[in-house]
Amino acid sequence: MSKPLKELLKEEREAEASRPPAPVPEPAATAKFTEKDVSLELCSPRSEKSMQVSDFTADSDWSFDLQRLAPVSEEAEKKTTAEKDSDSSKNEAAIPSVKSTESEESSGTSEKSESDELAKSASISPEKCETPPTGKVKLRSNDETPESVAMPGVLMKNQSVDPDFFKDLDVKELSPVGTAMVEEAWERLKKSFVYYRGKPVGTLAAMDPMAEALNYNQVFVRDFFPTGLACLMKDPAEPEIVKNFLLKTLHLQGREKTIDNFTLGEGVLPASFKVLYDSHRAKETLVADFGGSAIGRVAPVDSGFWWIILLRSYTKCTHDYALAELPEVQKGMKLILNLCLSDGFDTFPTLLCADGCSMIDRRMGIYGYPIEIQALFYFALRCAMQMLKPERDGKELLERIDKRITALSFHIQKYYWLDFTQLNNIYRYKTEEYSHTAVNKFNVMPESIPDWVFDFMPLRGGYLIGNVSPARMDFRWFLVGNCIAILSSLATPAQATAIMELIEARWEDLIGEMPLKIAYPALEGHEWRTITGFDPKNTRWSYHNGGSWPTLLWLLTAACIKTGRPGTAKKAIELAETRLSKDGWPEYYDGKTGRYIGKQARKYQTWSISGYLVAKMMVENPSNLLLISLEKDKKIAKPRLTRSTSM
Repeated sequence: MSKPLKELLKEEREAEASRPPAPVPEPAATAKFTEKDVSLELCSPRSEKSMQVSDFTADSDWSFDLQRLAPVSEEAEKKTTAEKDSDSSKNEAAIPSVKSTESEESSGTSEKSESDELAKSASISPEKCETPPTGKVKLRSNDETPESVAMPGVLMKNQSVDPDFFKDLDVKELSPVGTAMVEEAWERLKKSFVYYRGKPVGTLAAMDPMAEALNYNQVFVRDFFPTGLACLMKDPAEPEIVKNFLLKTLHLQGREKTIDNFTLGEGVLPASFKVLYDSHRAKETLVADFGGSAIGRVAPVDSGFWWIILLRSYTKCTHDYALAELPEVQKGMKLILNLCLSDGFDTFPTLLCADGCSMIDRRMGIYGYPIEIQALFYFALRCAMQMLKPERDGKELLERIDKRITALSFHIQKYYWLDFTQLNNIYRYKTEEYSHTAVNKFNVMPESIPDWVFDFMPLRGGYLIGNVSPARMDFRWFLVGNCIAILSSLATPAQATAIMELIEARWEDLIGEMPLKIAYPALEGHEWRTITGFDPKNTRWSYHNGGSWPTLLWLLTAACIKTGRPGTAKKAIELAETRLSKDGWPEYYDGKTGRYIGKQARKYQTWSISGYLVAKMMVENPSNLLLISLEKDKKIAKPRLTRSTSM
């Protein structure tokens, strides 16, 4: 009987660790950074020929790019090839069934050689850049070392890159099935491109020839995000469509937005847009939907956040800092953030939202302070801190952002977190407490805890619950909010580890036969009738109500890599590969385990395709994580509040 994969990987790592490291070439250049500010460097787009391997510490989230590395010396490359051949023969003896895959490895592609060289190198340096001219933006370094001990596989500030980090995350050649799926996915993704006056500006939501188009023939802001990442992570990168998308959606932001004689805020970005041909003027025009045509007529709160995060990913990938410095781009970011930071009656730093304002765009009881919006809000604030210029009113806005980040991180980590211990505490809560020393601050009734939570919560693990507001806690699990919290470092390192432990412990519930559950558990019976209003699309274990969405693979994969669990991501990807292409790349799956194609799911859903591609590229090249990950900001201090520690 062949050995388990886990044992084989462990033996392989031990064998590699016993060998002497490959020689490392001399560094071409090393950039120095201050702890307070990191000067923005004007660099040419990534080039394989222009980057060298040398000593490295992650002093700035913007100061380095591990995506493109120059080949190591010929001697090191020959040694690496010999070592890989030796490993291949060992694995063939241990697992005969892997022979075909290992034989493909011996030829090696350029992408894999870069990943292997990265794994063998003991240290890495920033890309060689020119000194920026006077007056350019200075991007703050938000990536501080967390106070807690670094988790295995997590890249921390001021921590030299351990070659074991990338060695453990390295994945061998694609299987024949995976290779064919990747080729098909890229082909279908290209066909979904939408062109405006000859330039690509986005992708269609779906290309199902057997279903009515409805609004699936439009470019959705949130749907395009994984497509944008796929184009940026591709080797070589294809950033043109991402840049055009960012500029066109920004242009639409400036239009007057009126729904039933009511004018929306100036900073609102559209949920979607489409290209129409104006026969009278004989030219193409862009038509945007700001929520006036959406189910429930709700404006998308998340569009602006996805836009800011994608702008940061684009800038980090291409080093095209000029785009973020454009006056109209700076103004667009400020308009989005001013909408969220305006004064009101709020006593919490979280953002108050209506139902249906995010990916869950129908009535599902997420009104109030949903975790998905709070995590995206936090992520966008931190990205904006890096890109906003301090000139004019920028300095005041940066100060407001800094204060909000501090308060928001404390609030989410303190009041949204649920593990076995906290669940037991809430179960024992006293009610009707008065004064600032109250433990049960939101006056949550212990009797409101649903029965399923007690069985769902493992002894090891935890998660950020769906919503917290006066006398209300939504204990449902929402994947997007939890994974975004990990990527943005809104969740502490210990919380991030616990979230992944919960996913692994409840694999059958949250992953099942097709990744991944957008929410758990499903609303049923009376609860479904009262919360969804008898919604026929959100019946139990369908669509947003416990449906399984393949596009979420990229989020799970990114969270797994950041927490040092590439094997978990690979397991989920392989599970999706068994059916996703054969089923026609559906939008979502139904059933408690995700066994059935969704009853109203569109086929050839674009973000199902791009989500799979991003997941594959991150597993094959873990340095792609740097485009969508932020490390913990040590400057975020916990407020000193006096609270009772007893019940």
